[in-house]
Amino acid sequence: MHLRTHLRWHLRTKPSRRPFRTKPLRPKHLRARAWAAAGALAVSLGLAGPAGTAAGSAPAPGDIVTSAPTSFHPLPGQPTRTRAWHITYRSTTAKGAPDVVSGTVIVPDDGRRGPRPLVTYAVGTVGIADHCAPSAGFPHGTTVEANLIQQLTQRSWAVAVTDYEGLGTPGTHTYTVGRSEGHAVLDAARAALRLPEAGLDRESPVGVMGYSQGGQAAGWAAELRDTYAPELNVKGTAAGGVPADLVRTADFDDGRIGAGLVLMGAVGQDAAFPELALDSYLNARGRSLVARLKEHCVAADVLAGMFKRISDVTVRNPLQMPDWQRVLHSSDLGTHAPDRPVRLYHGTLDELIPYAGARQLRSDWCAKGAVVDWKPLPLAEHVTGGIAGSVPAADWLADRFAGKQAAADC
Repeated sequence: MHLRTHLRWHLRTKPSRRPFRTKPLRPKHLRARAWAAAGALAVSLGLAGPAGTAAGSAPAPGDIVTSAPTSFHPLPGQPTRTRAWHITYRSTTAKGAPDVVSGTVIVPDDGRRGPRPLVTYAVGTVGIADHCAPSAGFPHGTTVEANLIQQLTQRSWAVAVTDYEGLGTPGTHTYTVGRSEGHAVLDAARAALRLPEAGLDRESPVGVMGYSQGGQAAGWAAELRDTYAPELNVKGTAAGGVPADLVRTADFDDGRIGAGLVLMGAVGQDAAFPELALDSYLNARGRSLVARLKEHCVAADVLAGMFKRISDVTVRNPLQMPDWQRVLHSSDLGTHAPDRPVRLYHGTLDELIPYAGARQLRSDWCAKGAVVDWKPLPLAEHVTGGIAGSVPAADWLADRFAGKQAAADC
């Protein structure tokens, strides 16, 4: 059986066949059983290896399922003094079920071992087809943000880059599903620290960084750290271009240049919450466009969906339905204060993600007592904001790694 099919079959929830059980399983027991099943699968496939779960221990988020050497090239053929590994690792879906996510760990090839800063990096939108995954592009120099990531490795930092749920692994990418993304980002850091070949130390200082979709993922990682990954030595999070409110973002993009991203987001939410039944809302044009989105990467996806309105591709607007509203708002940021400093930056002329949403996120986090360094980027639109904000964001993380106190801008 093909590995992808085998994984999908084993991770599917099955009803119990034990008629004598009279009490329903509690959620924590369901999670334990699911993780046990995932661990058994890894063993049965011979995937666990030296970096996997130790014999007799329960599998846990961040455990490595597979690892293999790969290469990291910012541009085609461009050499870097780095070592890299493609990994698959255990994580958690938005609903709390175990899953397996892929990613890449990149370490400067400078002979240094032991503690060094580790940045768990969340890329912006790449698309929802598997071949769009960052790890698929690194060996060929085609991953768009690789040049920004190289700036981090040139500081002698290690970098873990998640592909997110369903991007390069079985299933559809859960694009814009905040909780899933946050889990994947934090578990990528755990996996990097548990990868023996990387030579890192469990006490290595960790930074979180991301822009656009990656800014949403980084923001969620910042909000989840204290409950989901309290053992990680996170020093701070740099998040830019953050879609903090998906309903507001969808309204902003409807009929505009980013309209294709709205439908991509609907596909991602439906992947995480299939009870939303997206297909029942689509007309023939919408179904054709979704099929196209699932086969291509972001540039083609944006072009295909440009300036379309939700009404052009649906028989009724799903975003107006209570169940869709509830699910979309479950990805809202600002409901919980990050317990580590955050640098938040956004272009004032961002044409894809409304500046007002990021400004509101700053206010929400500040009101809850978070330490927020807020940096508007005057006259910057989406892409230029990501480029202009990347080096100052990395400098800000360097100060956190150096033990400097972060200034609050609330």
